[in-house]
Amino acid sequence: MASTSGLGNLFRDQLDRYGELEHLADEWAATVANRAGSSEFGLNSDDPLIADLGRDADLARRPGVTYFGIEDESQALPEFQHAFDAKHCRRCGSPYTYARAFVAHLGHYSCPNCGADRPQPDVAATRIELEGMSGSRVWARTPEGEVEFRLPLPGLYNVYNALAALTAATRLGIPAAEAARAMESMRAVFGRVETVPIEGRELSILLIKNPAGANEVLRTLLLEAQDGDAELDVWMALNDRIADGRDISWVWDADFELLTGHLRRVTCAGTRAPEMAVRLKYAGVPPDVIEVDNDIAHSIDHAVERANGRLFALPTYTALLELRTLLAKRGLARDYWA
Repeated sequence: MASTSGLGNLFRDQLDRYGELEHLADEWAATVANRAGSSEFGLNSDDPLIADLGRDADLARRPGVTYFGIEDESQALPEFQHAFDAKHCRRCGSPYTYARAFVAHLGHYSCPNCGADRPQPDVAATRIELEGMSGSRVWARTPEGEVEFRLPLPGLYNVYNALAALTAATRLGIPAAEAARAMESMRAVFGRVETVPIEGRELSILLIKNPAGANEVLRTLLLEAQDGDAELDVWMALNDRIADGRDISWVWDADFELLTGHLRRVTCAGTRAPEMAVRLKYAGVPPDVIEVDNDIAHSIDHAVERANGRLFALPTYTALLELRTLLAKRGLARDYWA
């Protein structure tokens, strides 16, 4: 049996460690081309950098390539985000024309010059209902027909992950209905929308580490805020250690403005807590709502104590490690390697 690989998206993330997206796309393109005919690939048709990997020089689809994407136009963003990385065609350099975008530069696009347009997806989400932190409901079209499932992980980015899994399953001969049922039993892991009981409250942990991912977390929090017109208690921890990337300028391309008017209190922690507070101030968050406390343990305890119900924790990677280690030592969560 041929190996099956899924390629979901290319977003800028720690450029000081991983390099530019175009370089990575070229490396991935060589991998796909070298394995054409001997491997099968599930590619995101909504990401122009990924979709192009499945085509040869004449724009014909390579053997063994299956595309997945989102068709539900109601989930399109009202305007393009700052985290919009794929603006120009990989083949001719012309600006893409976008009919709509769903997550950063993932969407429905076309190249008006060379015709490197979005491929029609074989597996597609035709209807999506986002339900905040509780997850989403998805209706998907597959080569075997329609399936419906409830995904217990929030955010449109997890819908893309589910479509990638559904694509891989169908290519491996697993019935689409069976794969859909399996996804309904998925659970959050290690800081990816993980909720931990603490001091009689709920601590929901959502990792942020690049503009596109942060925007989807903020979009999920906005759904929570609009449900009952609630004000949110948020703890943000911004670190700049090696595993985070030393360059924290990415926070200026994440749309923290989405939270303006929806925050009851926000605590900024981590090695670059003051910079996070400045970013929120420029996003329009009133200074009297913002508290700065670099210490991870002290700040999270204080934020939990003052929270009016659920506390949302948005740490970068090494801050997440610190937070999870603290919770594990207190017996509130499993060690992340367990």
